[in-house]
This record gives sequence, C-alpha cells and structure tokens, in this order.
Amino acid sequence: MPEVIAGLEIPETAAVAEATRLIQETTRPVIYHHSRRAFLFGVIQAQQLGVKADPELLYLAAMFHDLGLLTPFSEVKQRFEVDSADHARRFLLERSFSPAAAETVWTAIALHTTLGIPDRMGPEIAITQLGIATDVVGIGLDGLDPDQVSEILAAHPRGTSRTSSCAPTSTGSRTVPRRRTAT
Repeated sequence: MPEVIAGLEIPETAAVAEATRLIQETTRPVIYHHSRRAFLFGVIQAQQLGVKADPELLYLAAMFHDLGLLTPFSEVKQRFEVDSADHARRFLLERSFSPAAAETVWTAIALHTTLGIPDRMGPEIAITQLGIATDVVGIGLDGLDPDQVSEILAAHPRGTSRTSSCAPTSTGSRTVPRRRTAT
C-alpha cells in the first residue's frame, strides 16, 4: 500500500524505498524533510499546471538534490549541485535505470538552483526546481490548498534552526511561473 501524504502518493518502488533510506540515514532531518516537501509541492504544482512528470524520477531528483552539501558526498572541487547530480546518476544507473532517465534526474538536480532554464526543459526538470522553489522561497505557495500544505508540514516539518535553509524566505507569490516547455 503506497504512502499517502496530503492526498499525494509517494511512488512505491524499490529505488524510491532505497533512496528514502539512504537520505534518512546519511543526511540531517532538515534535508530529508525539505527533500520530501520539495517532491510533494512539486507534485501539487504539476497537477495545477496540468504537467505530467514521471513520479519516480521526480521523487529521486527531489531526494538527491542536496546530497552534495554533505560529506562524504561532496567532492569540494565542484558545485554541490553537480556532486548531488553525480551521486543520483550513479544511483540510478546502478539500479538499471535507462541512461536517459539518469540524465533527466542529473539535469534536474544540476540545474535546480539555476533560474530561467529548467522551466524550458522536460517536466521532471522543471517541476523539480518548482517544488524546491516552493519550499525554499515560497513560489506559488499562496496558490496551494492550505489544508494540503498543513498536512505536508505536519508530516515533514521545517527546521527551526536560525541557519536552516529550509524555511521560506517569502510568503510566496500569487502566481506560478508559466512553463514554456511542451508536456
């Protein structure tokens, strides 16, 4: 039976279960909860925009996107986004995902802090960034169902540390940026 939060299903695959365990065991709770919120907010945003994204790839991109912030996953020679993306690609390829799927997740993670490019790319890439931006800076948060947001935050609370990077820095925008990519 799939896990359901705020009416949204967490994909029920071996890779999702393994990635969830990996992130829970190797990162701080604030990163784990942020990653799950980013996935859930991304799913809601995709539904509102009528965008069809592969839920398993979207989940894996969300879960791995900040992994490069931490040792032993950070190479310190490249941007954390690239470290995160490299680890995600390796994870997918080692589990027999297609090279195309691994590249989609790699690109979604590598570009998640880049503005103006992901929204012109495939749905998993665009929605990964939008889900993360919804959680971190509140983009489109005002347009989400408050009950769903409350349920997501109850399941995956925000960090309370002053240095937590997972608290929105704004209350959100009233509009969601329009996607320019074909679905």
